[in-house]
Amino acid sequence: MTITCQSSFQRNHETDKPEGSGCLYLVATPIGNLEDMTYRAVRTLQECEIIAAEDTRQTRKLLSHFEITPSMLFSYHEHNKGASGPELIRYIIEGKNLALVSDAGLPAISDPGADLVALAVSHGIPVIPIPGANAALSALIASGLPTASFTFIGFLPRERKDIRAVLSGLRAVQGTLLFYESPHRVAKTLVHLQEAFGNRRVVLARELTKRYEEFLRGTIEECIAWLSEHPPLGEYVVVVEGESKEEAEIAESSWWRELSIEQHVEHYENSGLARKEAMKKAASDRGLAKRDIYNALLERE
Repeated sequence: MTITCQSSFQRNHETDKPEGSGCLYLVATPIGNLEDMTYRAVRTLQECEIIAAEDTRQTRKLLSHFEITPSMLFSYHEHNKGASGPELIRYIIEGKNLALVSDAGLPAISDPGADLVALAVSHGIPVIPIPGANAALSALIASGLPTASFTFIGFLPRERKDIRAVLSGLRAVQGTLLFYESPHRVAKTLVHLQEAFGNRRVVLARELTKRYEEFLRGTIEECIAWLSEHPPLGEYVVVVEGESKEEAEIAESSWWRELSIEQHVEHYENSGLARKEAMKKAASDRGLAKRDIYNALLERE
């Protein structure tokens, strides 16, 4: 395994542009409130020769507000990343510094910026994060749910079978779960969450940092009922309670539920128990009399 480290640089008005290739800066932008833009982010956008944006129209509004006029503003999004990515990398290799921004928040989180970062790293280009606002973490810290351990999932797939596959793998996660969702899908997503996890505690955070910022706290069932009477508006972060210790204990003690009685008995036999003892253990697990297990096995023969 090879471990590599990069040295970044900090520029001020007295510092010349470094020799050789430029750098890729990942610049966080506000998720709603423009006052969340950092001084460092503004300076970086002012000093970079190129800015790559998911939506140039949205980014032009931000740049205009902070009186930033880039030499070059490129469009970089999911549908053109295959062509735009290598072109942007070429500019950086030629010595230009590039700032990547998303429409809101941190680039490379649930957007194609992650592909540009991977491409830059593969070419040995320094990648420098300029941190700032982030919707998922903002929702988490204000949710009231545990923050010691959490998993960011982002947007769920579109197809029902794919959604079930993702959620089934998260059922036993004990840390808090973070999802992104659009207003027209959030109610259906809650239904999927209830089917997969049961009626856990959940927090719906919308319009974060904006005038109508709202946190809706309750069980999944309660939030579904609320949304049925209050049409969803704005983008949502859905914060979901992880599996509790009680749920984990129940799941662990019910490991056999997917097995037939015959498979249940065979499990204990394979572990070295005699058949009578295996039947006794299976009966104990299921809360049945040993004769019930015996009769069930006879019926299958």
